Amino acid sequence: MATKQKSKKNIYISLTLTVLILVLLGYNAYSQSASTITKGRFEKILQNDKITTLKLDDNYLYINTLQNNRYKIYKDVVDIQSLATTYPIEVVSDTSLGLEDLLFVLFVAFVILYILRLSHKSKLQQIELSKSYDMPPDIVDDIKPIHSNVRFDDVAGIEIVKEELEEIIDFLKHPSKYTQMGIRMPKGVLLVGPPGVGKTLVAKAVAGEANVPFFYQSGASFTQIYVGMGAKKVAKLFAQAKRNAPSIIFIDEIDAVGKSRGEFRNDEREATLNELLTQMDGFEDSSGVIVIGATNNIEVLDDALLRSGRFDRRVHLSLPNLQDRLSIIKLYLRNKTHHINIDSLAKATVGFSAAALDTLINEAALYALKNGRKVLLDSDFDAVKEKVISGKKYIQSYLPEEKNIQALYQASKAVVASWLGVDYEKIGLVNTLLEEFDHEISSRTLLLNKVKVYLAGAVVCKQEYNEYFSNAKDDIKTAKEIITLMLDEYAMSENFLPQGDKSIELFAQTIKELEELTSQLKLAIKKVTSHLLEYESITPKECKGIIDEIF
Repeated sequence: MATKQKSKKNIYISLTLTVLILVLLGYNAYSQSASTITKGRFEKILQNDKITTLKLDDNYLYINTLQNNRYKIYKDVVDIQSLATTYPIEVVSDTSLGLEDLLFVLFVAFVILYILRLSHKSKLQQIELSKSYDMPPDIVDDIKPIHSNVRFDDVAGIEIVKEELEEIIDFLKHPSKYTQMGIRMPKGVLLVGPPGVGKTLVAKAVAGEANVPFFYQSGASFTQIYVGMGAKKVAKLFAQAKRNAPSIIFIDEIDAVGKSRGEFRNDEREATLNELLTQMDGFEDSSGVIVIGATNNIEVLDDALLRSGRFDRRVHLSLPNLQDRLSIIKLYLRNKTHHINIDSLAKATVGFSAAALDTLINEAALYALKNGRKVLLDSDFDAVKEKVISGKKYIQSYLPEEKNIQALYQASKAVVASWLGVDYEKIGLVNTLLEEFDHEISSRTLLLNKVKVYLAGAVVCKQEYNEYFSNAKDDIKTAKEIITLMLDEYAMSENFLPQGDKSIELFAQTIKELEELTSQLKLAIKKVTSHLLEYESITPKECKGIIDEIF
């Protein structure tokens, strides 16, 4: 090792000397590069006033001109004293290197050597990097399945999700039962929901219930330095899954690799996405391999990934409501000794995800242990709740007054939607946007009714509190977008042409009609508000039942 380092050192010394000699030779060659001129030519240069500097040694007068030309003339043919009255003349002993010139040469030599050394070091790093990624051997040899011990009993608050995934589990357990009937199972299942709702845990539970191998990969793990390596990893992943079929491939944060292909190209990511699409198209419906993807941002996914034949089924996971939180809290407390009011805790944690509740209970247990207790008390949760909320940005927790405002706001939307026949799945206390069913063809009346639904919360809160609130910002923005589409894109105006500030006029007219409607529905809105405060969500059927009792 010492010999190797000494050899490297000798190489650098030799390289330094070589560079220095070359620079010196170059400099000397430059100093000798001046052309010898006659007295007549010199006088012509003087007349044109093109001289910048003059240097005098024992034999020659050296001239530099404005065009950076170098000349020399025998000093004996020039009147030096007369010339010195017009131009400053630097006297040098000879044209050899002076101290300043030598320092300059050394500096140039050091810079050149430093650049060469950096280049050499960069090449070594690239070689080491190639070795670390092990390009010739396979970088994906470590793709191995795991066997999940998670069961649905270990996951609470997702009863509807469990029902949607039971068919997938049964298919993985008994694939022949479906293939004999010619039934095709979905190739892909997309779990959609905000952070912390348990998408990864659900995927593990499906694998655990079906008792099949589980291949876990994050979307970011497919992003490689070398173009094509991500695609190679995808191909190897699917090959391993087929070899271990029936099996599950789970790609967490799939949007990292499945983003829509737009103007900002990324060759490596696009190659990886193309390979993923090809693989999902390539394996048969009866192969026994199910691909489960998870994302909290479905809007950015490429359309090709969402089309039929790839991620056929989409399962939406939302923040848990009151009943869900009761189930989750009971599950997380089952192995802990406690004396707490679970109902009160569930009501006090509006907007908490399953992961946030897990963190809250764990922090409370740590707080109790720190205070020398093995039994959890209500005071432990009160002590750490603010810490958990401030540490988790995605947690949205309402103060009592804010909860009343939000309940009134959401109840107004629910009642107006049910009254005007605008379809929705469910309106929750923590859901700020309607989950609507899209129509292929929408009428002007239907679109205006949607606008009224989005504005209902803000209008009713203004009537009740004589105040505007920030929770309306997203709904107001959506309402404006719908009206803009109606007038500019769909041409839903007189003569099919937008006229001046028609959008402002239409917006004002819609609000006026809405104010009259909500005044008539005041009692229904009040009852739905109470329902939301108690149950935190309401379905169209439940809302219609309340309205029918009144009218």
